[in-house]
Amino acid sequence: MSISDDAVEVRTRGWRTLAALHGAIDTALERALKDGHDLSVVEFAVMDSLDRQDGWHMRMAQLARAAALSPSATTRLVSRLENRGLLRRILCDDDRRGIYTELTDDGRDLLNAARPTHDRTLEDALDEASTVPELAPLADALHAGNFR
Repeated sequence: MSISDDAVEVRTRGWRTLAALHGAIDTALERALKDGHDLSVVEFAVMDSLDRQDGWHMRMAQLARAAALSPSATTRLVSRLENRGLLRRILCDDDRRGIYTELTDDGRDLLNAARPTHDRTLEDALDEASTVPELAPLADALHAGNFR
């Protein structure tokens, strides 16, 4: 194996470790949020992104980027949450083609109820991952929160 092959192997191993940790966390969050609040992880992520905005709304394209979804998947997700009364769409005043999305009061209430479940489940999943030798370094780094 050459030095460049070794570098590729290290990156590949790192990517597999990240994917394994993500899968474990995502599975735990999905179960806890669905059981406790009838929310999926991506629904929670969209609502959390909206809640963190100063004006409590985002353009659909911004929301798609924040949730790492395609525009069409974002539209379907927003429609589902809107049908549940958790989000609403608003036409942009200065660009009639633009559509904003914002949380409703019911959406904010549900998000506030779900946030402790999300945070506790994430912490528990990272604690559990810290006991797995292959996942421990990454889980410990995430636990420490030393990212800028």
